[in-house]
Amino acid sequence: MGVVPEIVLNSGRGMPVLGMGTATYPEPPEQTVFEAVVHAMELGYRHFDSASVYGSERPLGRAISFAIEKGLIGSRDELFITTKLWCTDMHQDHVLPALRHSLEVLGLEYVDLYLIHHPIRLKGEKKMEMSSDDILPVDIPSVWEGMEECQQQGLAKSIGVSNFTCKKIAELLTHAKVLPAVNQVEMHPVWQQGKLREFCQEKGIHISAYSPLGAFGAFWGSNKVLEAEEIKRIAQSLGKSRAQVLTMDQCFLLKNYWIRALRMFQFFGTHHYIVLIRIHFLHGQVCLRWAFQQGVSFVPKSYNKERLKENMEIFDWCLSAEDMEKLSLLPQERFNLAHPLVSPTSFYKTHADYWDGEV
Repeated sequence: MGVVPEIVLNSGRGMPVLGMGTATYPEPPEQTVFEAVVHAMELGYRHFDSASVYGSERPLGRAISFAIEKGLIGSRDELFITTKLWCTDMHQDHVLPALRHSLEVLGLEYVDLYLIHHPIRLKGEKKMEMSSDDILPVDIPSVWEGMEECQQQGLAKSIGVSNFTCKKIAELLTHAKVLPAVNQVEMHPVWQQGKLREFCQEKGIHISAYSPLGAFGAFWGSNKVLEAEEIKRIAQSLGKSRAQVLTMDQCFLLKNYWIRALRMFQFFGTHHYIVLIRIHFLHGQVCLRWAFQQGVSFVPKSYNKERLKENMEIFDWCLSAEDMEKLSLLPQERFNLAHPLVSPTSFYKTHADYWDGEV
């Protein structure tokens, strides 16, 4: 596979634009994560997105050790590893210990990027399920001081945030000594984050897209991205053709391809066919290519070997200006409304309250 392009963060660190996401609920078996990460490294992935609440740090760390031992990568320094501070640790005194614990689980001396997962503090145990009843007051500036300490100690090469709105970033910047390098947010053709992207670009903060395919299958996700008619049309129109020699068995194994036999011949008793193969780009590839042309990075989650490979195959072709314009006109809808954190008796009484009107 080809090399994934990199962007340079405001910290001066390079980050591959394509990463492998690992957020799954309920958590899969650790061996499933381990095997998928190893396969991703074999394909050429070097950017892996994790979080303390995902349960993926331990198998990711095992996969890194295995890859180094087997020579799949030369050293840990070839990788870009992200993890995140969970809401139950959103207190200045908890930030550094939380990162040290993540590093211990990962088996690493540092992460390349450490993010505040959500701009809220929760009581109780660390778990993916969130409730408005668990919300506690939070002092974001003091938490950010803890993040800055993580970077100063060399435990995180870059620090940033996730799920922050324009308003929350602006408030953070009035206190921050170190600028957030990244704001990781929901972004895809059906939620393009135009206002937030423009704001972050002005501030020198890179946008990274989670759920760039719409998170279909997640409790808050939707199939509206992959099923959008315009995305389907573009995927169909972008097909390209090539001639290739295949056996009959190989013809049957091809997926997502249209095949027409041009000529048949025998070679050592086996029938071979010169075929014209028309490769149809997948809907997800159109979405990822769109994100790449918007200048953001993206971390689609998949443990499927074929999907991991397909996600890598977006860097040697382009969407036309006409296609990009048509995608810009898609009706917009945020899927991750943080619904469990919103209630009439909560600090956040509406979705607009939680997202500062960015819904």
